[in-house]
Amino acid sequence: MTVKENSIETLNTIKDGVTLIGVSKTKPVEMIKEAFDGGIRNFGENKVQDLIAKMDILKDYPIKWHFIGHLQKNKVKYLVDRECLIHSIDSVDLVREIEKKYGNKGRSCRGLIQINIGREESKFGVLKEDLYDIIEEVEKSEFIKIEGLMAILPKENEEILRKYFKDMKNTFDKLSKESFKNIDMKFLSMGMTNDYLYAMDEGSNMVRVGRKIFGER
Repeated sequence: MTVKENSIETLNTIKDGVTLIGVSKTKPVEMIKEAFDGGIRNFGENKVQDLIAKMDILKDYPIKWHFIGHLQKNKVKYLVDRECLIHSIDSVDLVREIEKKYGNKGRSCRGLIQINIGREESKFGVLKEDLYDIIEEVEKSEFIKIEGLMAILPKENEEILRKYFKDMKNTFDKLSKESFKNIDMKFLSMGMTNDYLYAMDEGSNMVRVGRKIFGER
C-alpha cells in the first residue's frame, strides 16, 4: 500500500475527537505530501533541525506541526519563531529556558508536560511524583501555556499498557479539575503504532502514528 492509502486507512481507525499525528521523523518531504493527500494534517518530528527544514519546505501546506522528541535546552531558541506544539516539556530547567527564550521575543510557547509513566531510565519525562514541581514553575511564567500531557509507554502486553494508559488518564482528569495559571488540560497525547487503539479506548485524544503510515524506518 502507498503512504496515501495507509493514511486513509489509519484515519478510518481514529475515533471522533481524537487528533492523529503522522510521525514523519526520518521520512522525506515527498512522503509527508502523500500523507497530506491522504487526509492527515498534523505531523510530528523529533529533531529540531528536521522540523524547521520541513516547515520551511512545506510552508504553503496548512499543516499543524508537533515537536515530539526530547528538547535540549540549547535548541529552544530555534523554535521560538515557529508555530508548533511541543510535546516534551519534562523539567523545571527546561521550563525556565523556554520562558527566557520565548520571553525575549515576546512569544508564547504551547506545550505538553511529558510524564515518564513507566519509570524507565532509558526514557525522558518527569516522574509523576515530581509533576507539581513543573506545574509550579509554569504558573510563575508569562510565556508558556501548557495544554495537556504526553507519555511514551514501555513495550509491554495489552494488560500492562492499558494500566499505564488508565494511570495517565486519571492524572489528566485530576489536573483538569484543578485550577492552575497557564495550564489548560486539552490534550492527552499517548499511543503509537503498536498501541494507539488501546490508548484511544482509555481516553487518549491525540495519537502519534509513524510506521503504520510511513512504513519501517
